[in-house]
Amino acid sequence: MIIAITIIIVYTIALLIIFFYAISQINLLFNYIKHKKTIKLQTKPDLSVFKELPIVTIQLPVYNEMYVMHRLLANIAQIDYPKEKLEIQVLDDSTDETVFDTKKQIIALQKTGLDIKHITRTERSNFKAGALKEGLKVAKGEFIAIFDADFLPEKDWLNLTLPYFIDEQIGVVQTRWGHINKDYSLLTKIQAFALDLHFTLEQVGRNSQNHFINFNGTAGIWRKSCIIDAGNWQGDTLTEDLDLSYRAQLKNWKFHYVEDIVTPAELPVVISAARSQQFRWNKGGAENFQKMIKKIISSKNIPSKTKWHAAFHLLNSSMFFIIFIVAILSVPILYIKANFPEFKFMFYLMAFFLSSTIMFFFCYWIAFSQIYGGGIKKLFIFIPKFFIFFSIAMGFSWHNTIAILEGHFGKKSEFIRTPKFNVNSIADKWKNNKYIVKSLPFSLIIEGVLMLYFGFGLYSAFLVKQDGFDFGMFPFHLMLFTGFTYVFCNSIFSRS
Repeated sequence: MIIAITIIIVYTIALLIIFFYAISQINLLFNYIKHKKTIKLQTKPDLSVFKELPIVTIQLPVYNEMYVMHRLLANIAQIDYPKEKLEIQVLDDSTDETVFDTKKQIIALQKTGLDIKHITRTERSNFKAGALKEGLKVAKGEFIAIFDADFLPEKDWLNLTLPYFIDEQIGVVQTRWGHINKDYSLLTKIQAFALDLHFTLEQVGRNSQNHFINFNGTAGIWRKSCIIDAGNWQGDTLTEDLDLSYRAQLKNWKFHYVEDIVTPAELPVVISAARSQQFRWNKGGAENFQKMIKKIISSKNIPSKTKWHAAFHLLNSSMFFIIFIVAILSVPILYIKANFPEFKFMFYLMAFFLSSTIMFFFCYWIAFSQIYGGGIKKLFIFIPKFFIFFSIAMGFSWHNTIAILEGHFGKKSEFIRTPKFNVNSIADKWKNNKYIVKSLPFSLIIEGVLMLYFGFGLYSAFLVKQDGFDFGMFPFHLMLFTGFTYVFCNSIFSRS
């Protein structure tokens, strides 16, 4: 009985946390819809707001980018901005032969009159944050644009983003990520589905009400004085972008997010690459929660609603841990409900999860329809995508839970870069990519066990009652079984 009560208490608390998180998302949805109605009335600034064009430095932090380096430099060289006002820094921490190939390409670009520099370090301290900080020491620009190796900004990117800095309180302008290979595989489609919510509803929903948002590590531009005033780049978390974003906003700098400026990028096409990216993002989010939450709560200058959204923003990755708890406990809950008549009210607790799912459904639908269009036909395309996404996201919950717990408990680890592939269509090959991790993660064993565990959960629907069946958890267990099966099997076999 004590064990049953303990399970019910933990299960209930986890469901309530998910419910409150869903409410915060619904609030962002209302903010987003309201903003979309007013944005049409606003005029967009252009470069004429400047009496004299400012000097801009573009920073390209790279590390062993054999497959995309030529594409990156060729693209950046086409940026439409006066050459005498533009500096490009290739912050190259590479340890393989790409250093020499990159140097050759940079020399060729220098001969065209482009001010492009190849900056290398003897020691890769603080990883990306360290490289950005090193480049900042000698950067000429008043503004610092940053692009990761797989991003391909349009020629007019600076012309579109710089004018927003006419407001001297704005420290960052962030643009939306596009996906050049979202239709490559189920994995890329799922990643795009998740990112689209963040880059529409979440970023706009927060920014439109002056809540804290984050620079996304790339496809954005900083005011140099903002970086320095906020304490410069720091490498004590795995998400240095989120860290600096919060430190800057605690210093009262404004961030401006522009949804309709899209910067195309490549999504990871191999599940090992997606794993490393997910691990870094989720662990970094937990690390930043530990680093920032006390400062946010104790600040007297931040409204209560902004604190609420900041807390859930920093806990965003930790929701994987909460969902994992609900998933694990859902099987014994079936048996508790069947064998302890006094706990039949557990059926009503599932209403919290159902209502949360409905709220998430509407949030993702609005985000999806804003990018790909609405209507009945699009809705029928969206519905299976939503449930496939939720299933696979839950399949990653154990892997992400490890990252989250390491982040909250302060275990340090290296910044593992996400390998790039230069894969844009189904005809492009990636299996000979030298940066792919060949070894299988230890967590895969647990994921295999969990696949079987939730298979047993499905079977339990036929066992728990002597006088019938209980299919109340069946859809949930089916999604969990599907998600863990996908992650487990793809990790072993296709890696895609």
